[in-house]
Order: sequence, then structure tokens, then C-alpha cells
Amino acid sequence: MDLARPDLRPDPSLSRAEMEALQREIAAAATFADDGTPDPAAVAVEEGVSLADGLPPACDGAQERLNAGGESSVNASADSGDDRDAGAPTVVGVDQAFRTDRGDRPDAAVSAAVAFRNGRVVEYASATTPLAIPYIPGLLAFREGEPILAALDALDADPDLLVCDGSGRIHYREAGLATHVGVLRDVPSVGVAKSLLCGEPDEPTAERPAGWRTPVRADDAVTTAEPGTVIGHAFQSRQYPNSRRVNPLYVSPGHRVSADGAVDLVAALCGGYKLPEPTRLADAHAERAKRDGE
Repeated sequence: MDLARPDLRPDPSLSRAEMEALQREIAAAATFADDGTPDPAAVAVEEGVSLADGLPPACDGAQERLNAGGESSVNASADSGDDRDAGAPTVVGVDQAFRTDRGDRPDAAVSAAVAFRNGRVVEYASATTPLAIPYIPGLLAFREGEPILAALDALDADPDLLVCDGSGRIHYREAGLATHVGVLRDVPSVGVAKSLLCGEPDEPTAERPAGWRTPVRADDAVTTAEPGTVIGHAFQSRQYPNSRRVNPLYVSPGHRVSADGAVDLVAALCGGYKLPEPTRLADAHAERAKRDGE
């Protein structure tokens, strides 16, 4: 798929000042409001799959009919599924594993993309690309953006929603990984981070029950938004019965999604697990591709 804004690609050869300037352009180009965003009910995952026996096979409508004993063409494509698939939005989760060939510093990213439709995996894709720079807080897209784009290019499915393992608007310049990739592809995107990069939650996050959420507002560390602007949410997707110390997720809009819409989508996608199903399986697929040398 061609990029909507190729001029905004995350070039790792830029200076830090140039990277930060590019991120301010990304933030200015982003839409932090629902715009063609799928309805959470249309992408909901009722029950996540157990990974105890490995990843589930990609299954299109034609495969499902065969498994049920029905007739189907062996040449049927993933887009020729049953009536439930017709017009259903495609959600793509992206995540990465890292490969070390020399020394102890990762030098390649194994990026994975997993496409879901009607709560089922319809396609896996991966790509291995070199890493040009080390991890720098706030500049993650310049390290991992191009590897993620490579995995998306390897995917046949066109996403209606991207779910990224990383921040979106919860970012010093409102231009985290999910925002950068979402603007480049001009597709609704959501960032899901396990730690808070910046901003201030309205309420303390410790010892919260499943389903709890609170807004995260811009603080002085966010240089492109008025203080107090809601830039995302802390969201407790799951609380384990024997522990009250589970950290919440930090969910923020990437592009063409509102702050409220982002957390509603993630809540619909978790399927009983801590992480949204698309990124949970993308993480497992990245590890599988790394192990298999893909």
C-alpha cells in the first residue's frame, strides 16, 4: 500500500532536532477524532485464544466451511469468506521481536502483523529489517517505524484499524509510534503502552478493578498540547484475582481515533486477556518468526 505522506517517513539518519521537528509535523497532520473509525462492537473479540498449544491457524470463511463439512473451492481467497466476513472491518495488530547476531545489542527487528476479522485471525505476516539506531525515549518510531511498515507491506489485508504496541498521542510531541504509522498509512490507529511516557492520570492507578479507566492529561512534558488536554487513558483491562498490583495499560489515539474511542476499541479487543488480542498474537508471531529465522 502506498504511503499517504511519504514525506513524513521516520528517517533514522536525521539529527535529534530534525526528528523532533518531524514529529511536530506528524502531530499537526494527525486527526485525534473519530474519522472512519470502526465501531468497537464490530471488532470485538469475545474470547481470546490460549497460546498454550501455539498460535491459531489463519482461517478465512472458506476454510471454516470446509472444517464444518461444507463445500468450498480450494482456490478461495481470504477475501471470499462467508457472509459474516462481508464488510467486516479488519483489525491489524503489530509488534516486534529483536534479533542479536553479534554482541549483546539487538541489530535487527522481526516485525509481525496479524490481521483479524470478526474476532478471528485471517492472516499472518512478518518482515526482518536492520535496526539503524538504539532505543531513545520519545523517538521510538525512528527505530521501529520502518520495520513495522515492512511487516504491513507483507500483509495482503488492508487494515481498517491498526493497534500498535507503543504510544500514540501520549507522547512528548503527540507523535508516538501509533500516530506516526497511522498518519503515514492514513488509517485509524491506536497505541497501547505498558508504561506511561508522559502526561498525568486524573486518578491514582494502583489497585484498580478490571474495566476501570481514567483520563491521562497533557502535563508540562507535552510540548505540543495545552496542559490539561486529554491525550489518552489509563485502562485496567484485567485484574488478576490473586494480585492487586497489576499495572494498567496506557491507551491513546494514534490517528483518526478519539481518546474515548481508542479506549473503547481496546476494551472490546482484549477478549479476557491483559493485552488486546491483535497485539498479543502479534507478539507471539514475532517470537515465532524470530525463532524460525523468517
